[in-house]
Amino acid sequence: LGRRAARGPRETVLRVADLEVDLLTRTASRAGKAIDLQPRELKLLEILMRHAGQVLTRAMLMELVWDFHFDPLTNLVESHISRLRGKVDRGHVELIHTVRGAGYCLRAPDPVAG
Repeated sequence: LGRRAARGPRETVLRVADLEVDLLTRTASRAGKAIDLQPRELKLLEILMRHAGQVLTRAMLMELVWDFHFDPLTNLVESHISRLRGKVDRGHVELIHTVRGAGYCLRAPDPVAG
């Protein structure tokens, strides 16, 4: 029992820069303004935020978001990333980045480069 308590409570709100996802209410907001996301878009954003700063490949995203094994002929990931960018990054500093030849990454802007 002592070991169980040591883990502590799980975080219910994910934050990267001014982007927030509330895992309990299943809502997202950027700079305090609500973002209307479909369930898969919210799941994709949650995965990107949980791995903020890390590059996630298409195959990893297919498994984590859709529970599919990699299909090189589908553009499912690209189309969802595109829609998600339109909703999350529109009018703001870009948080969702394409890493050529590798995958996708969600990261806060570098404060020094600002």
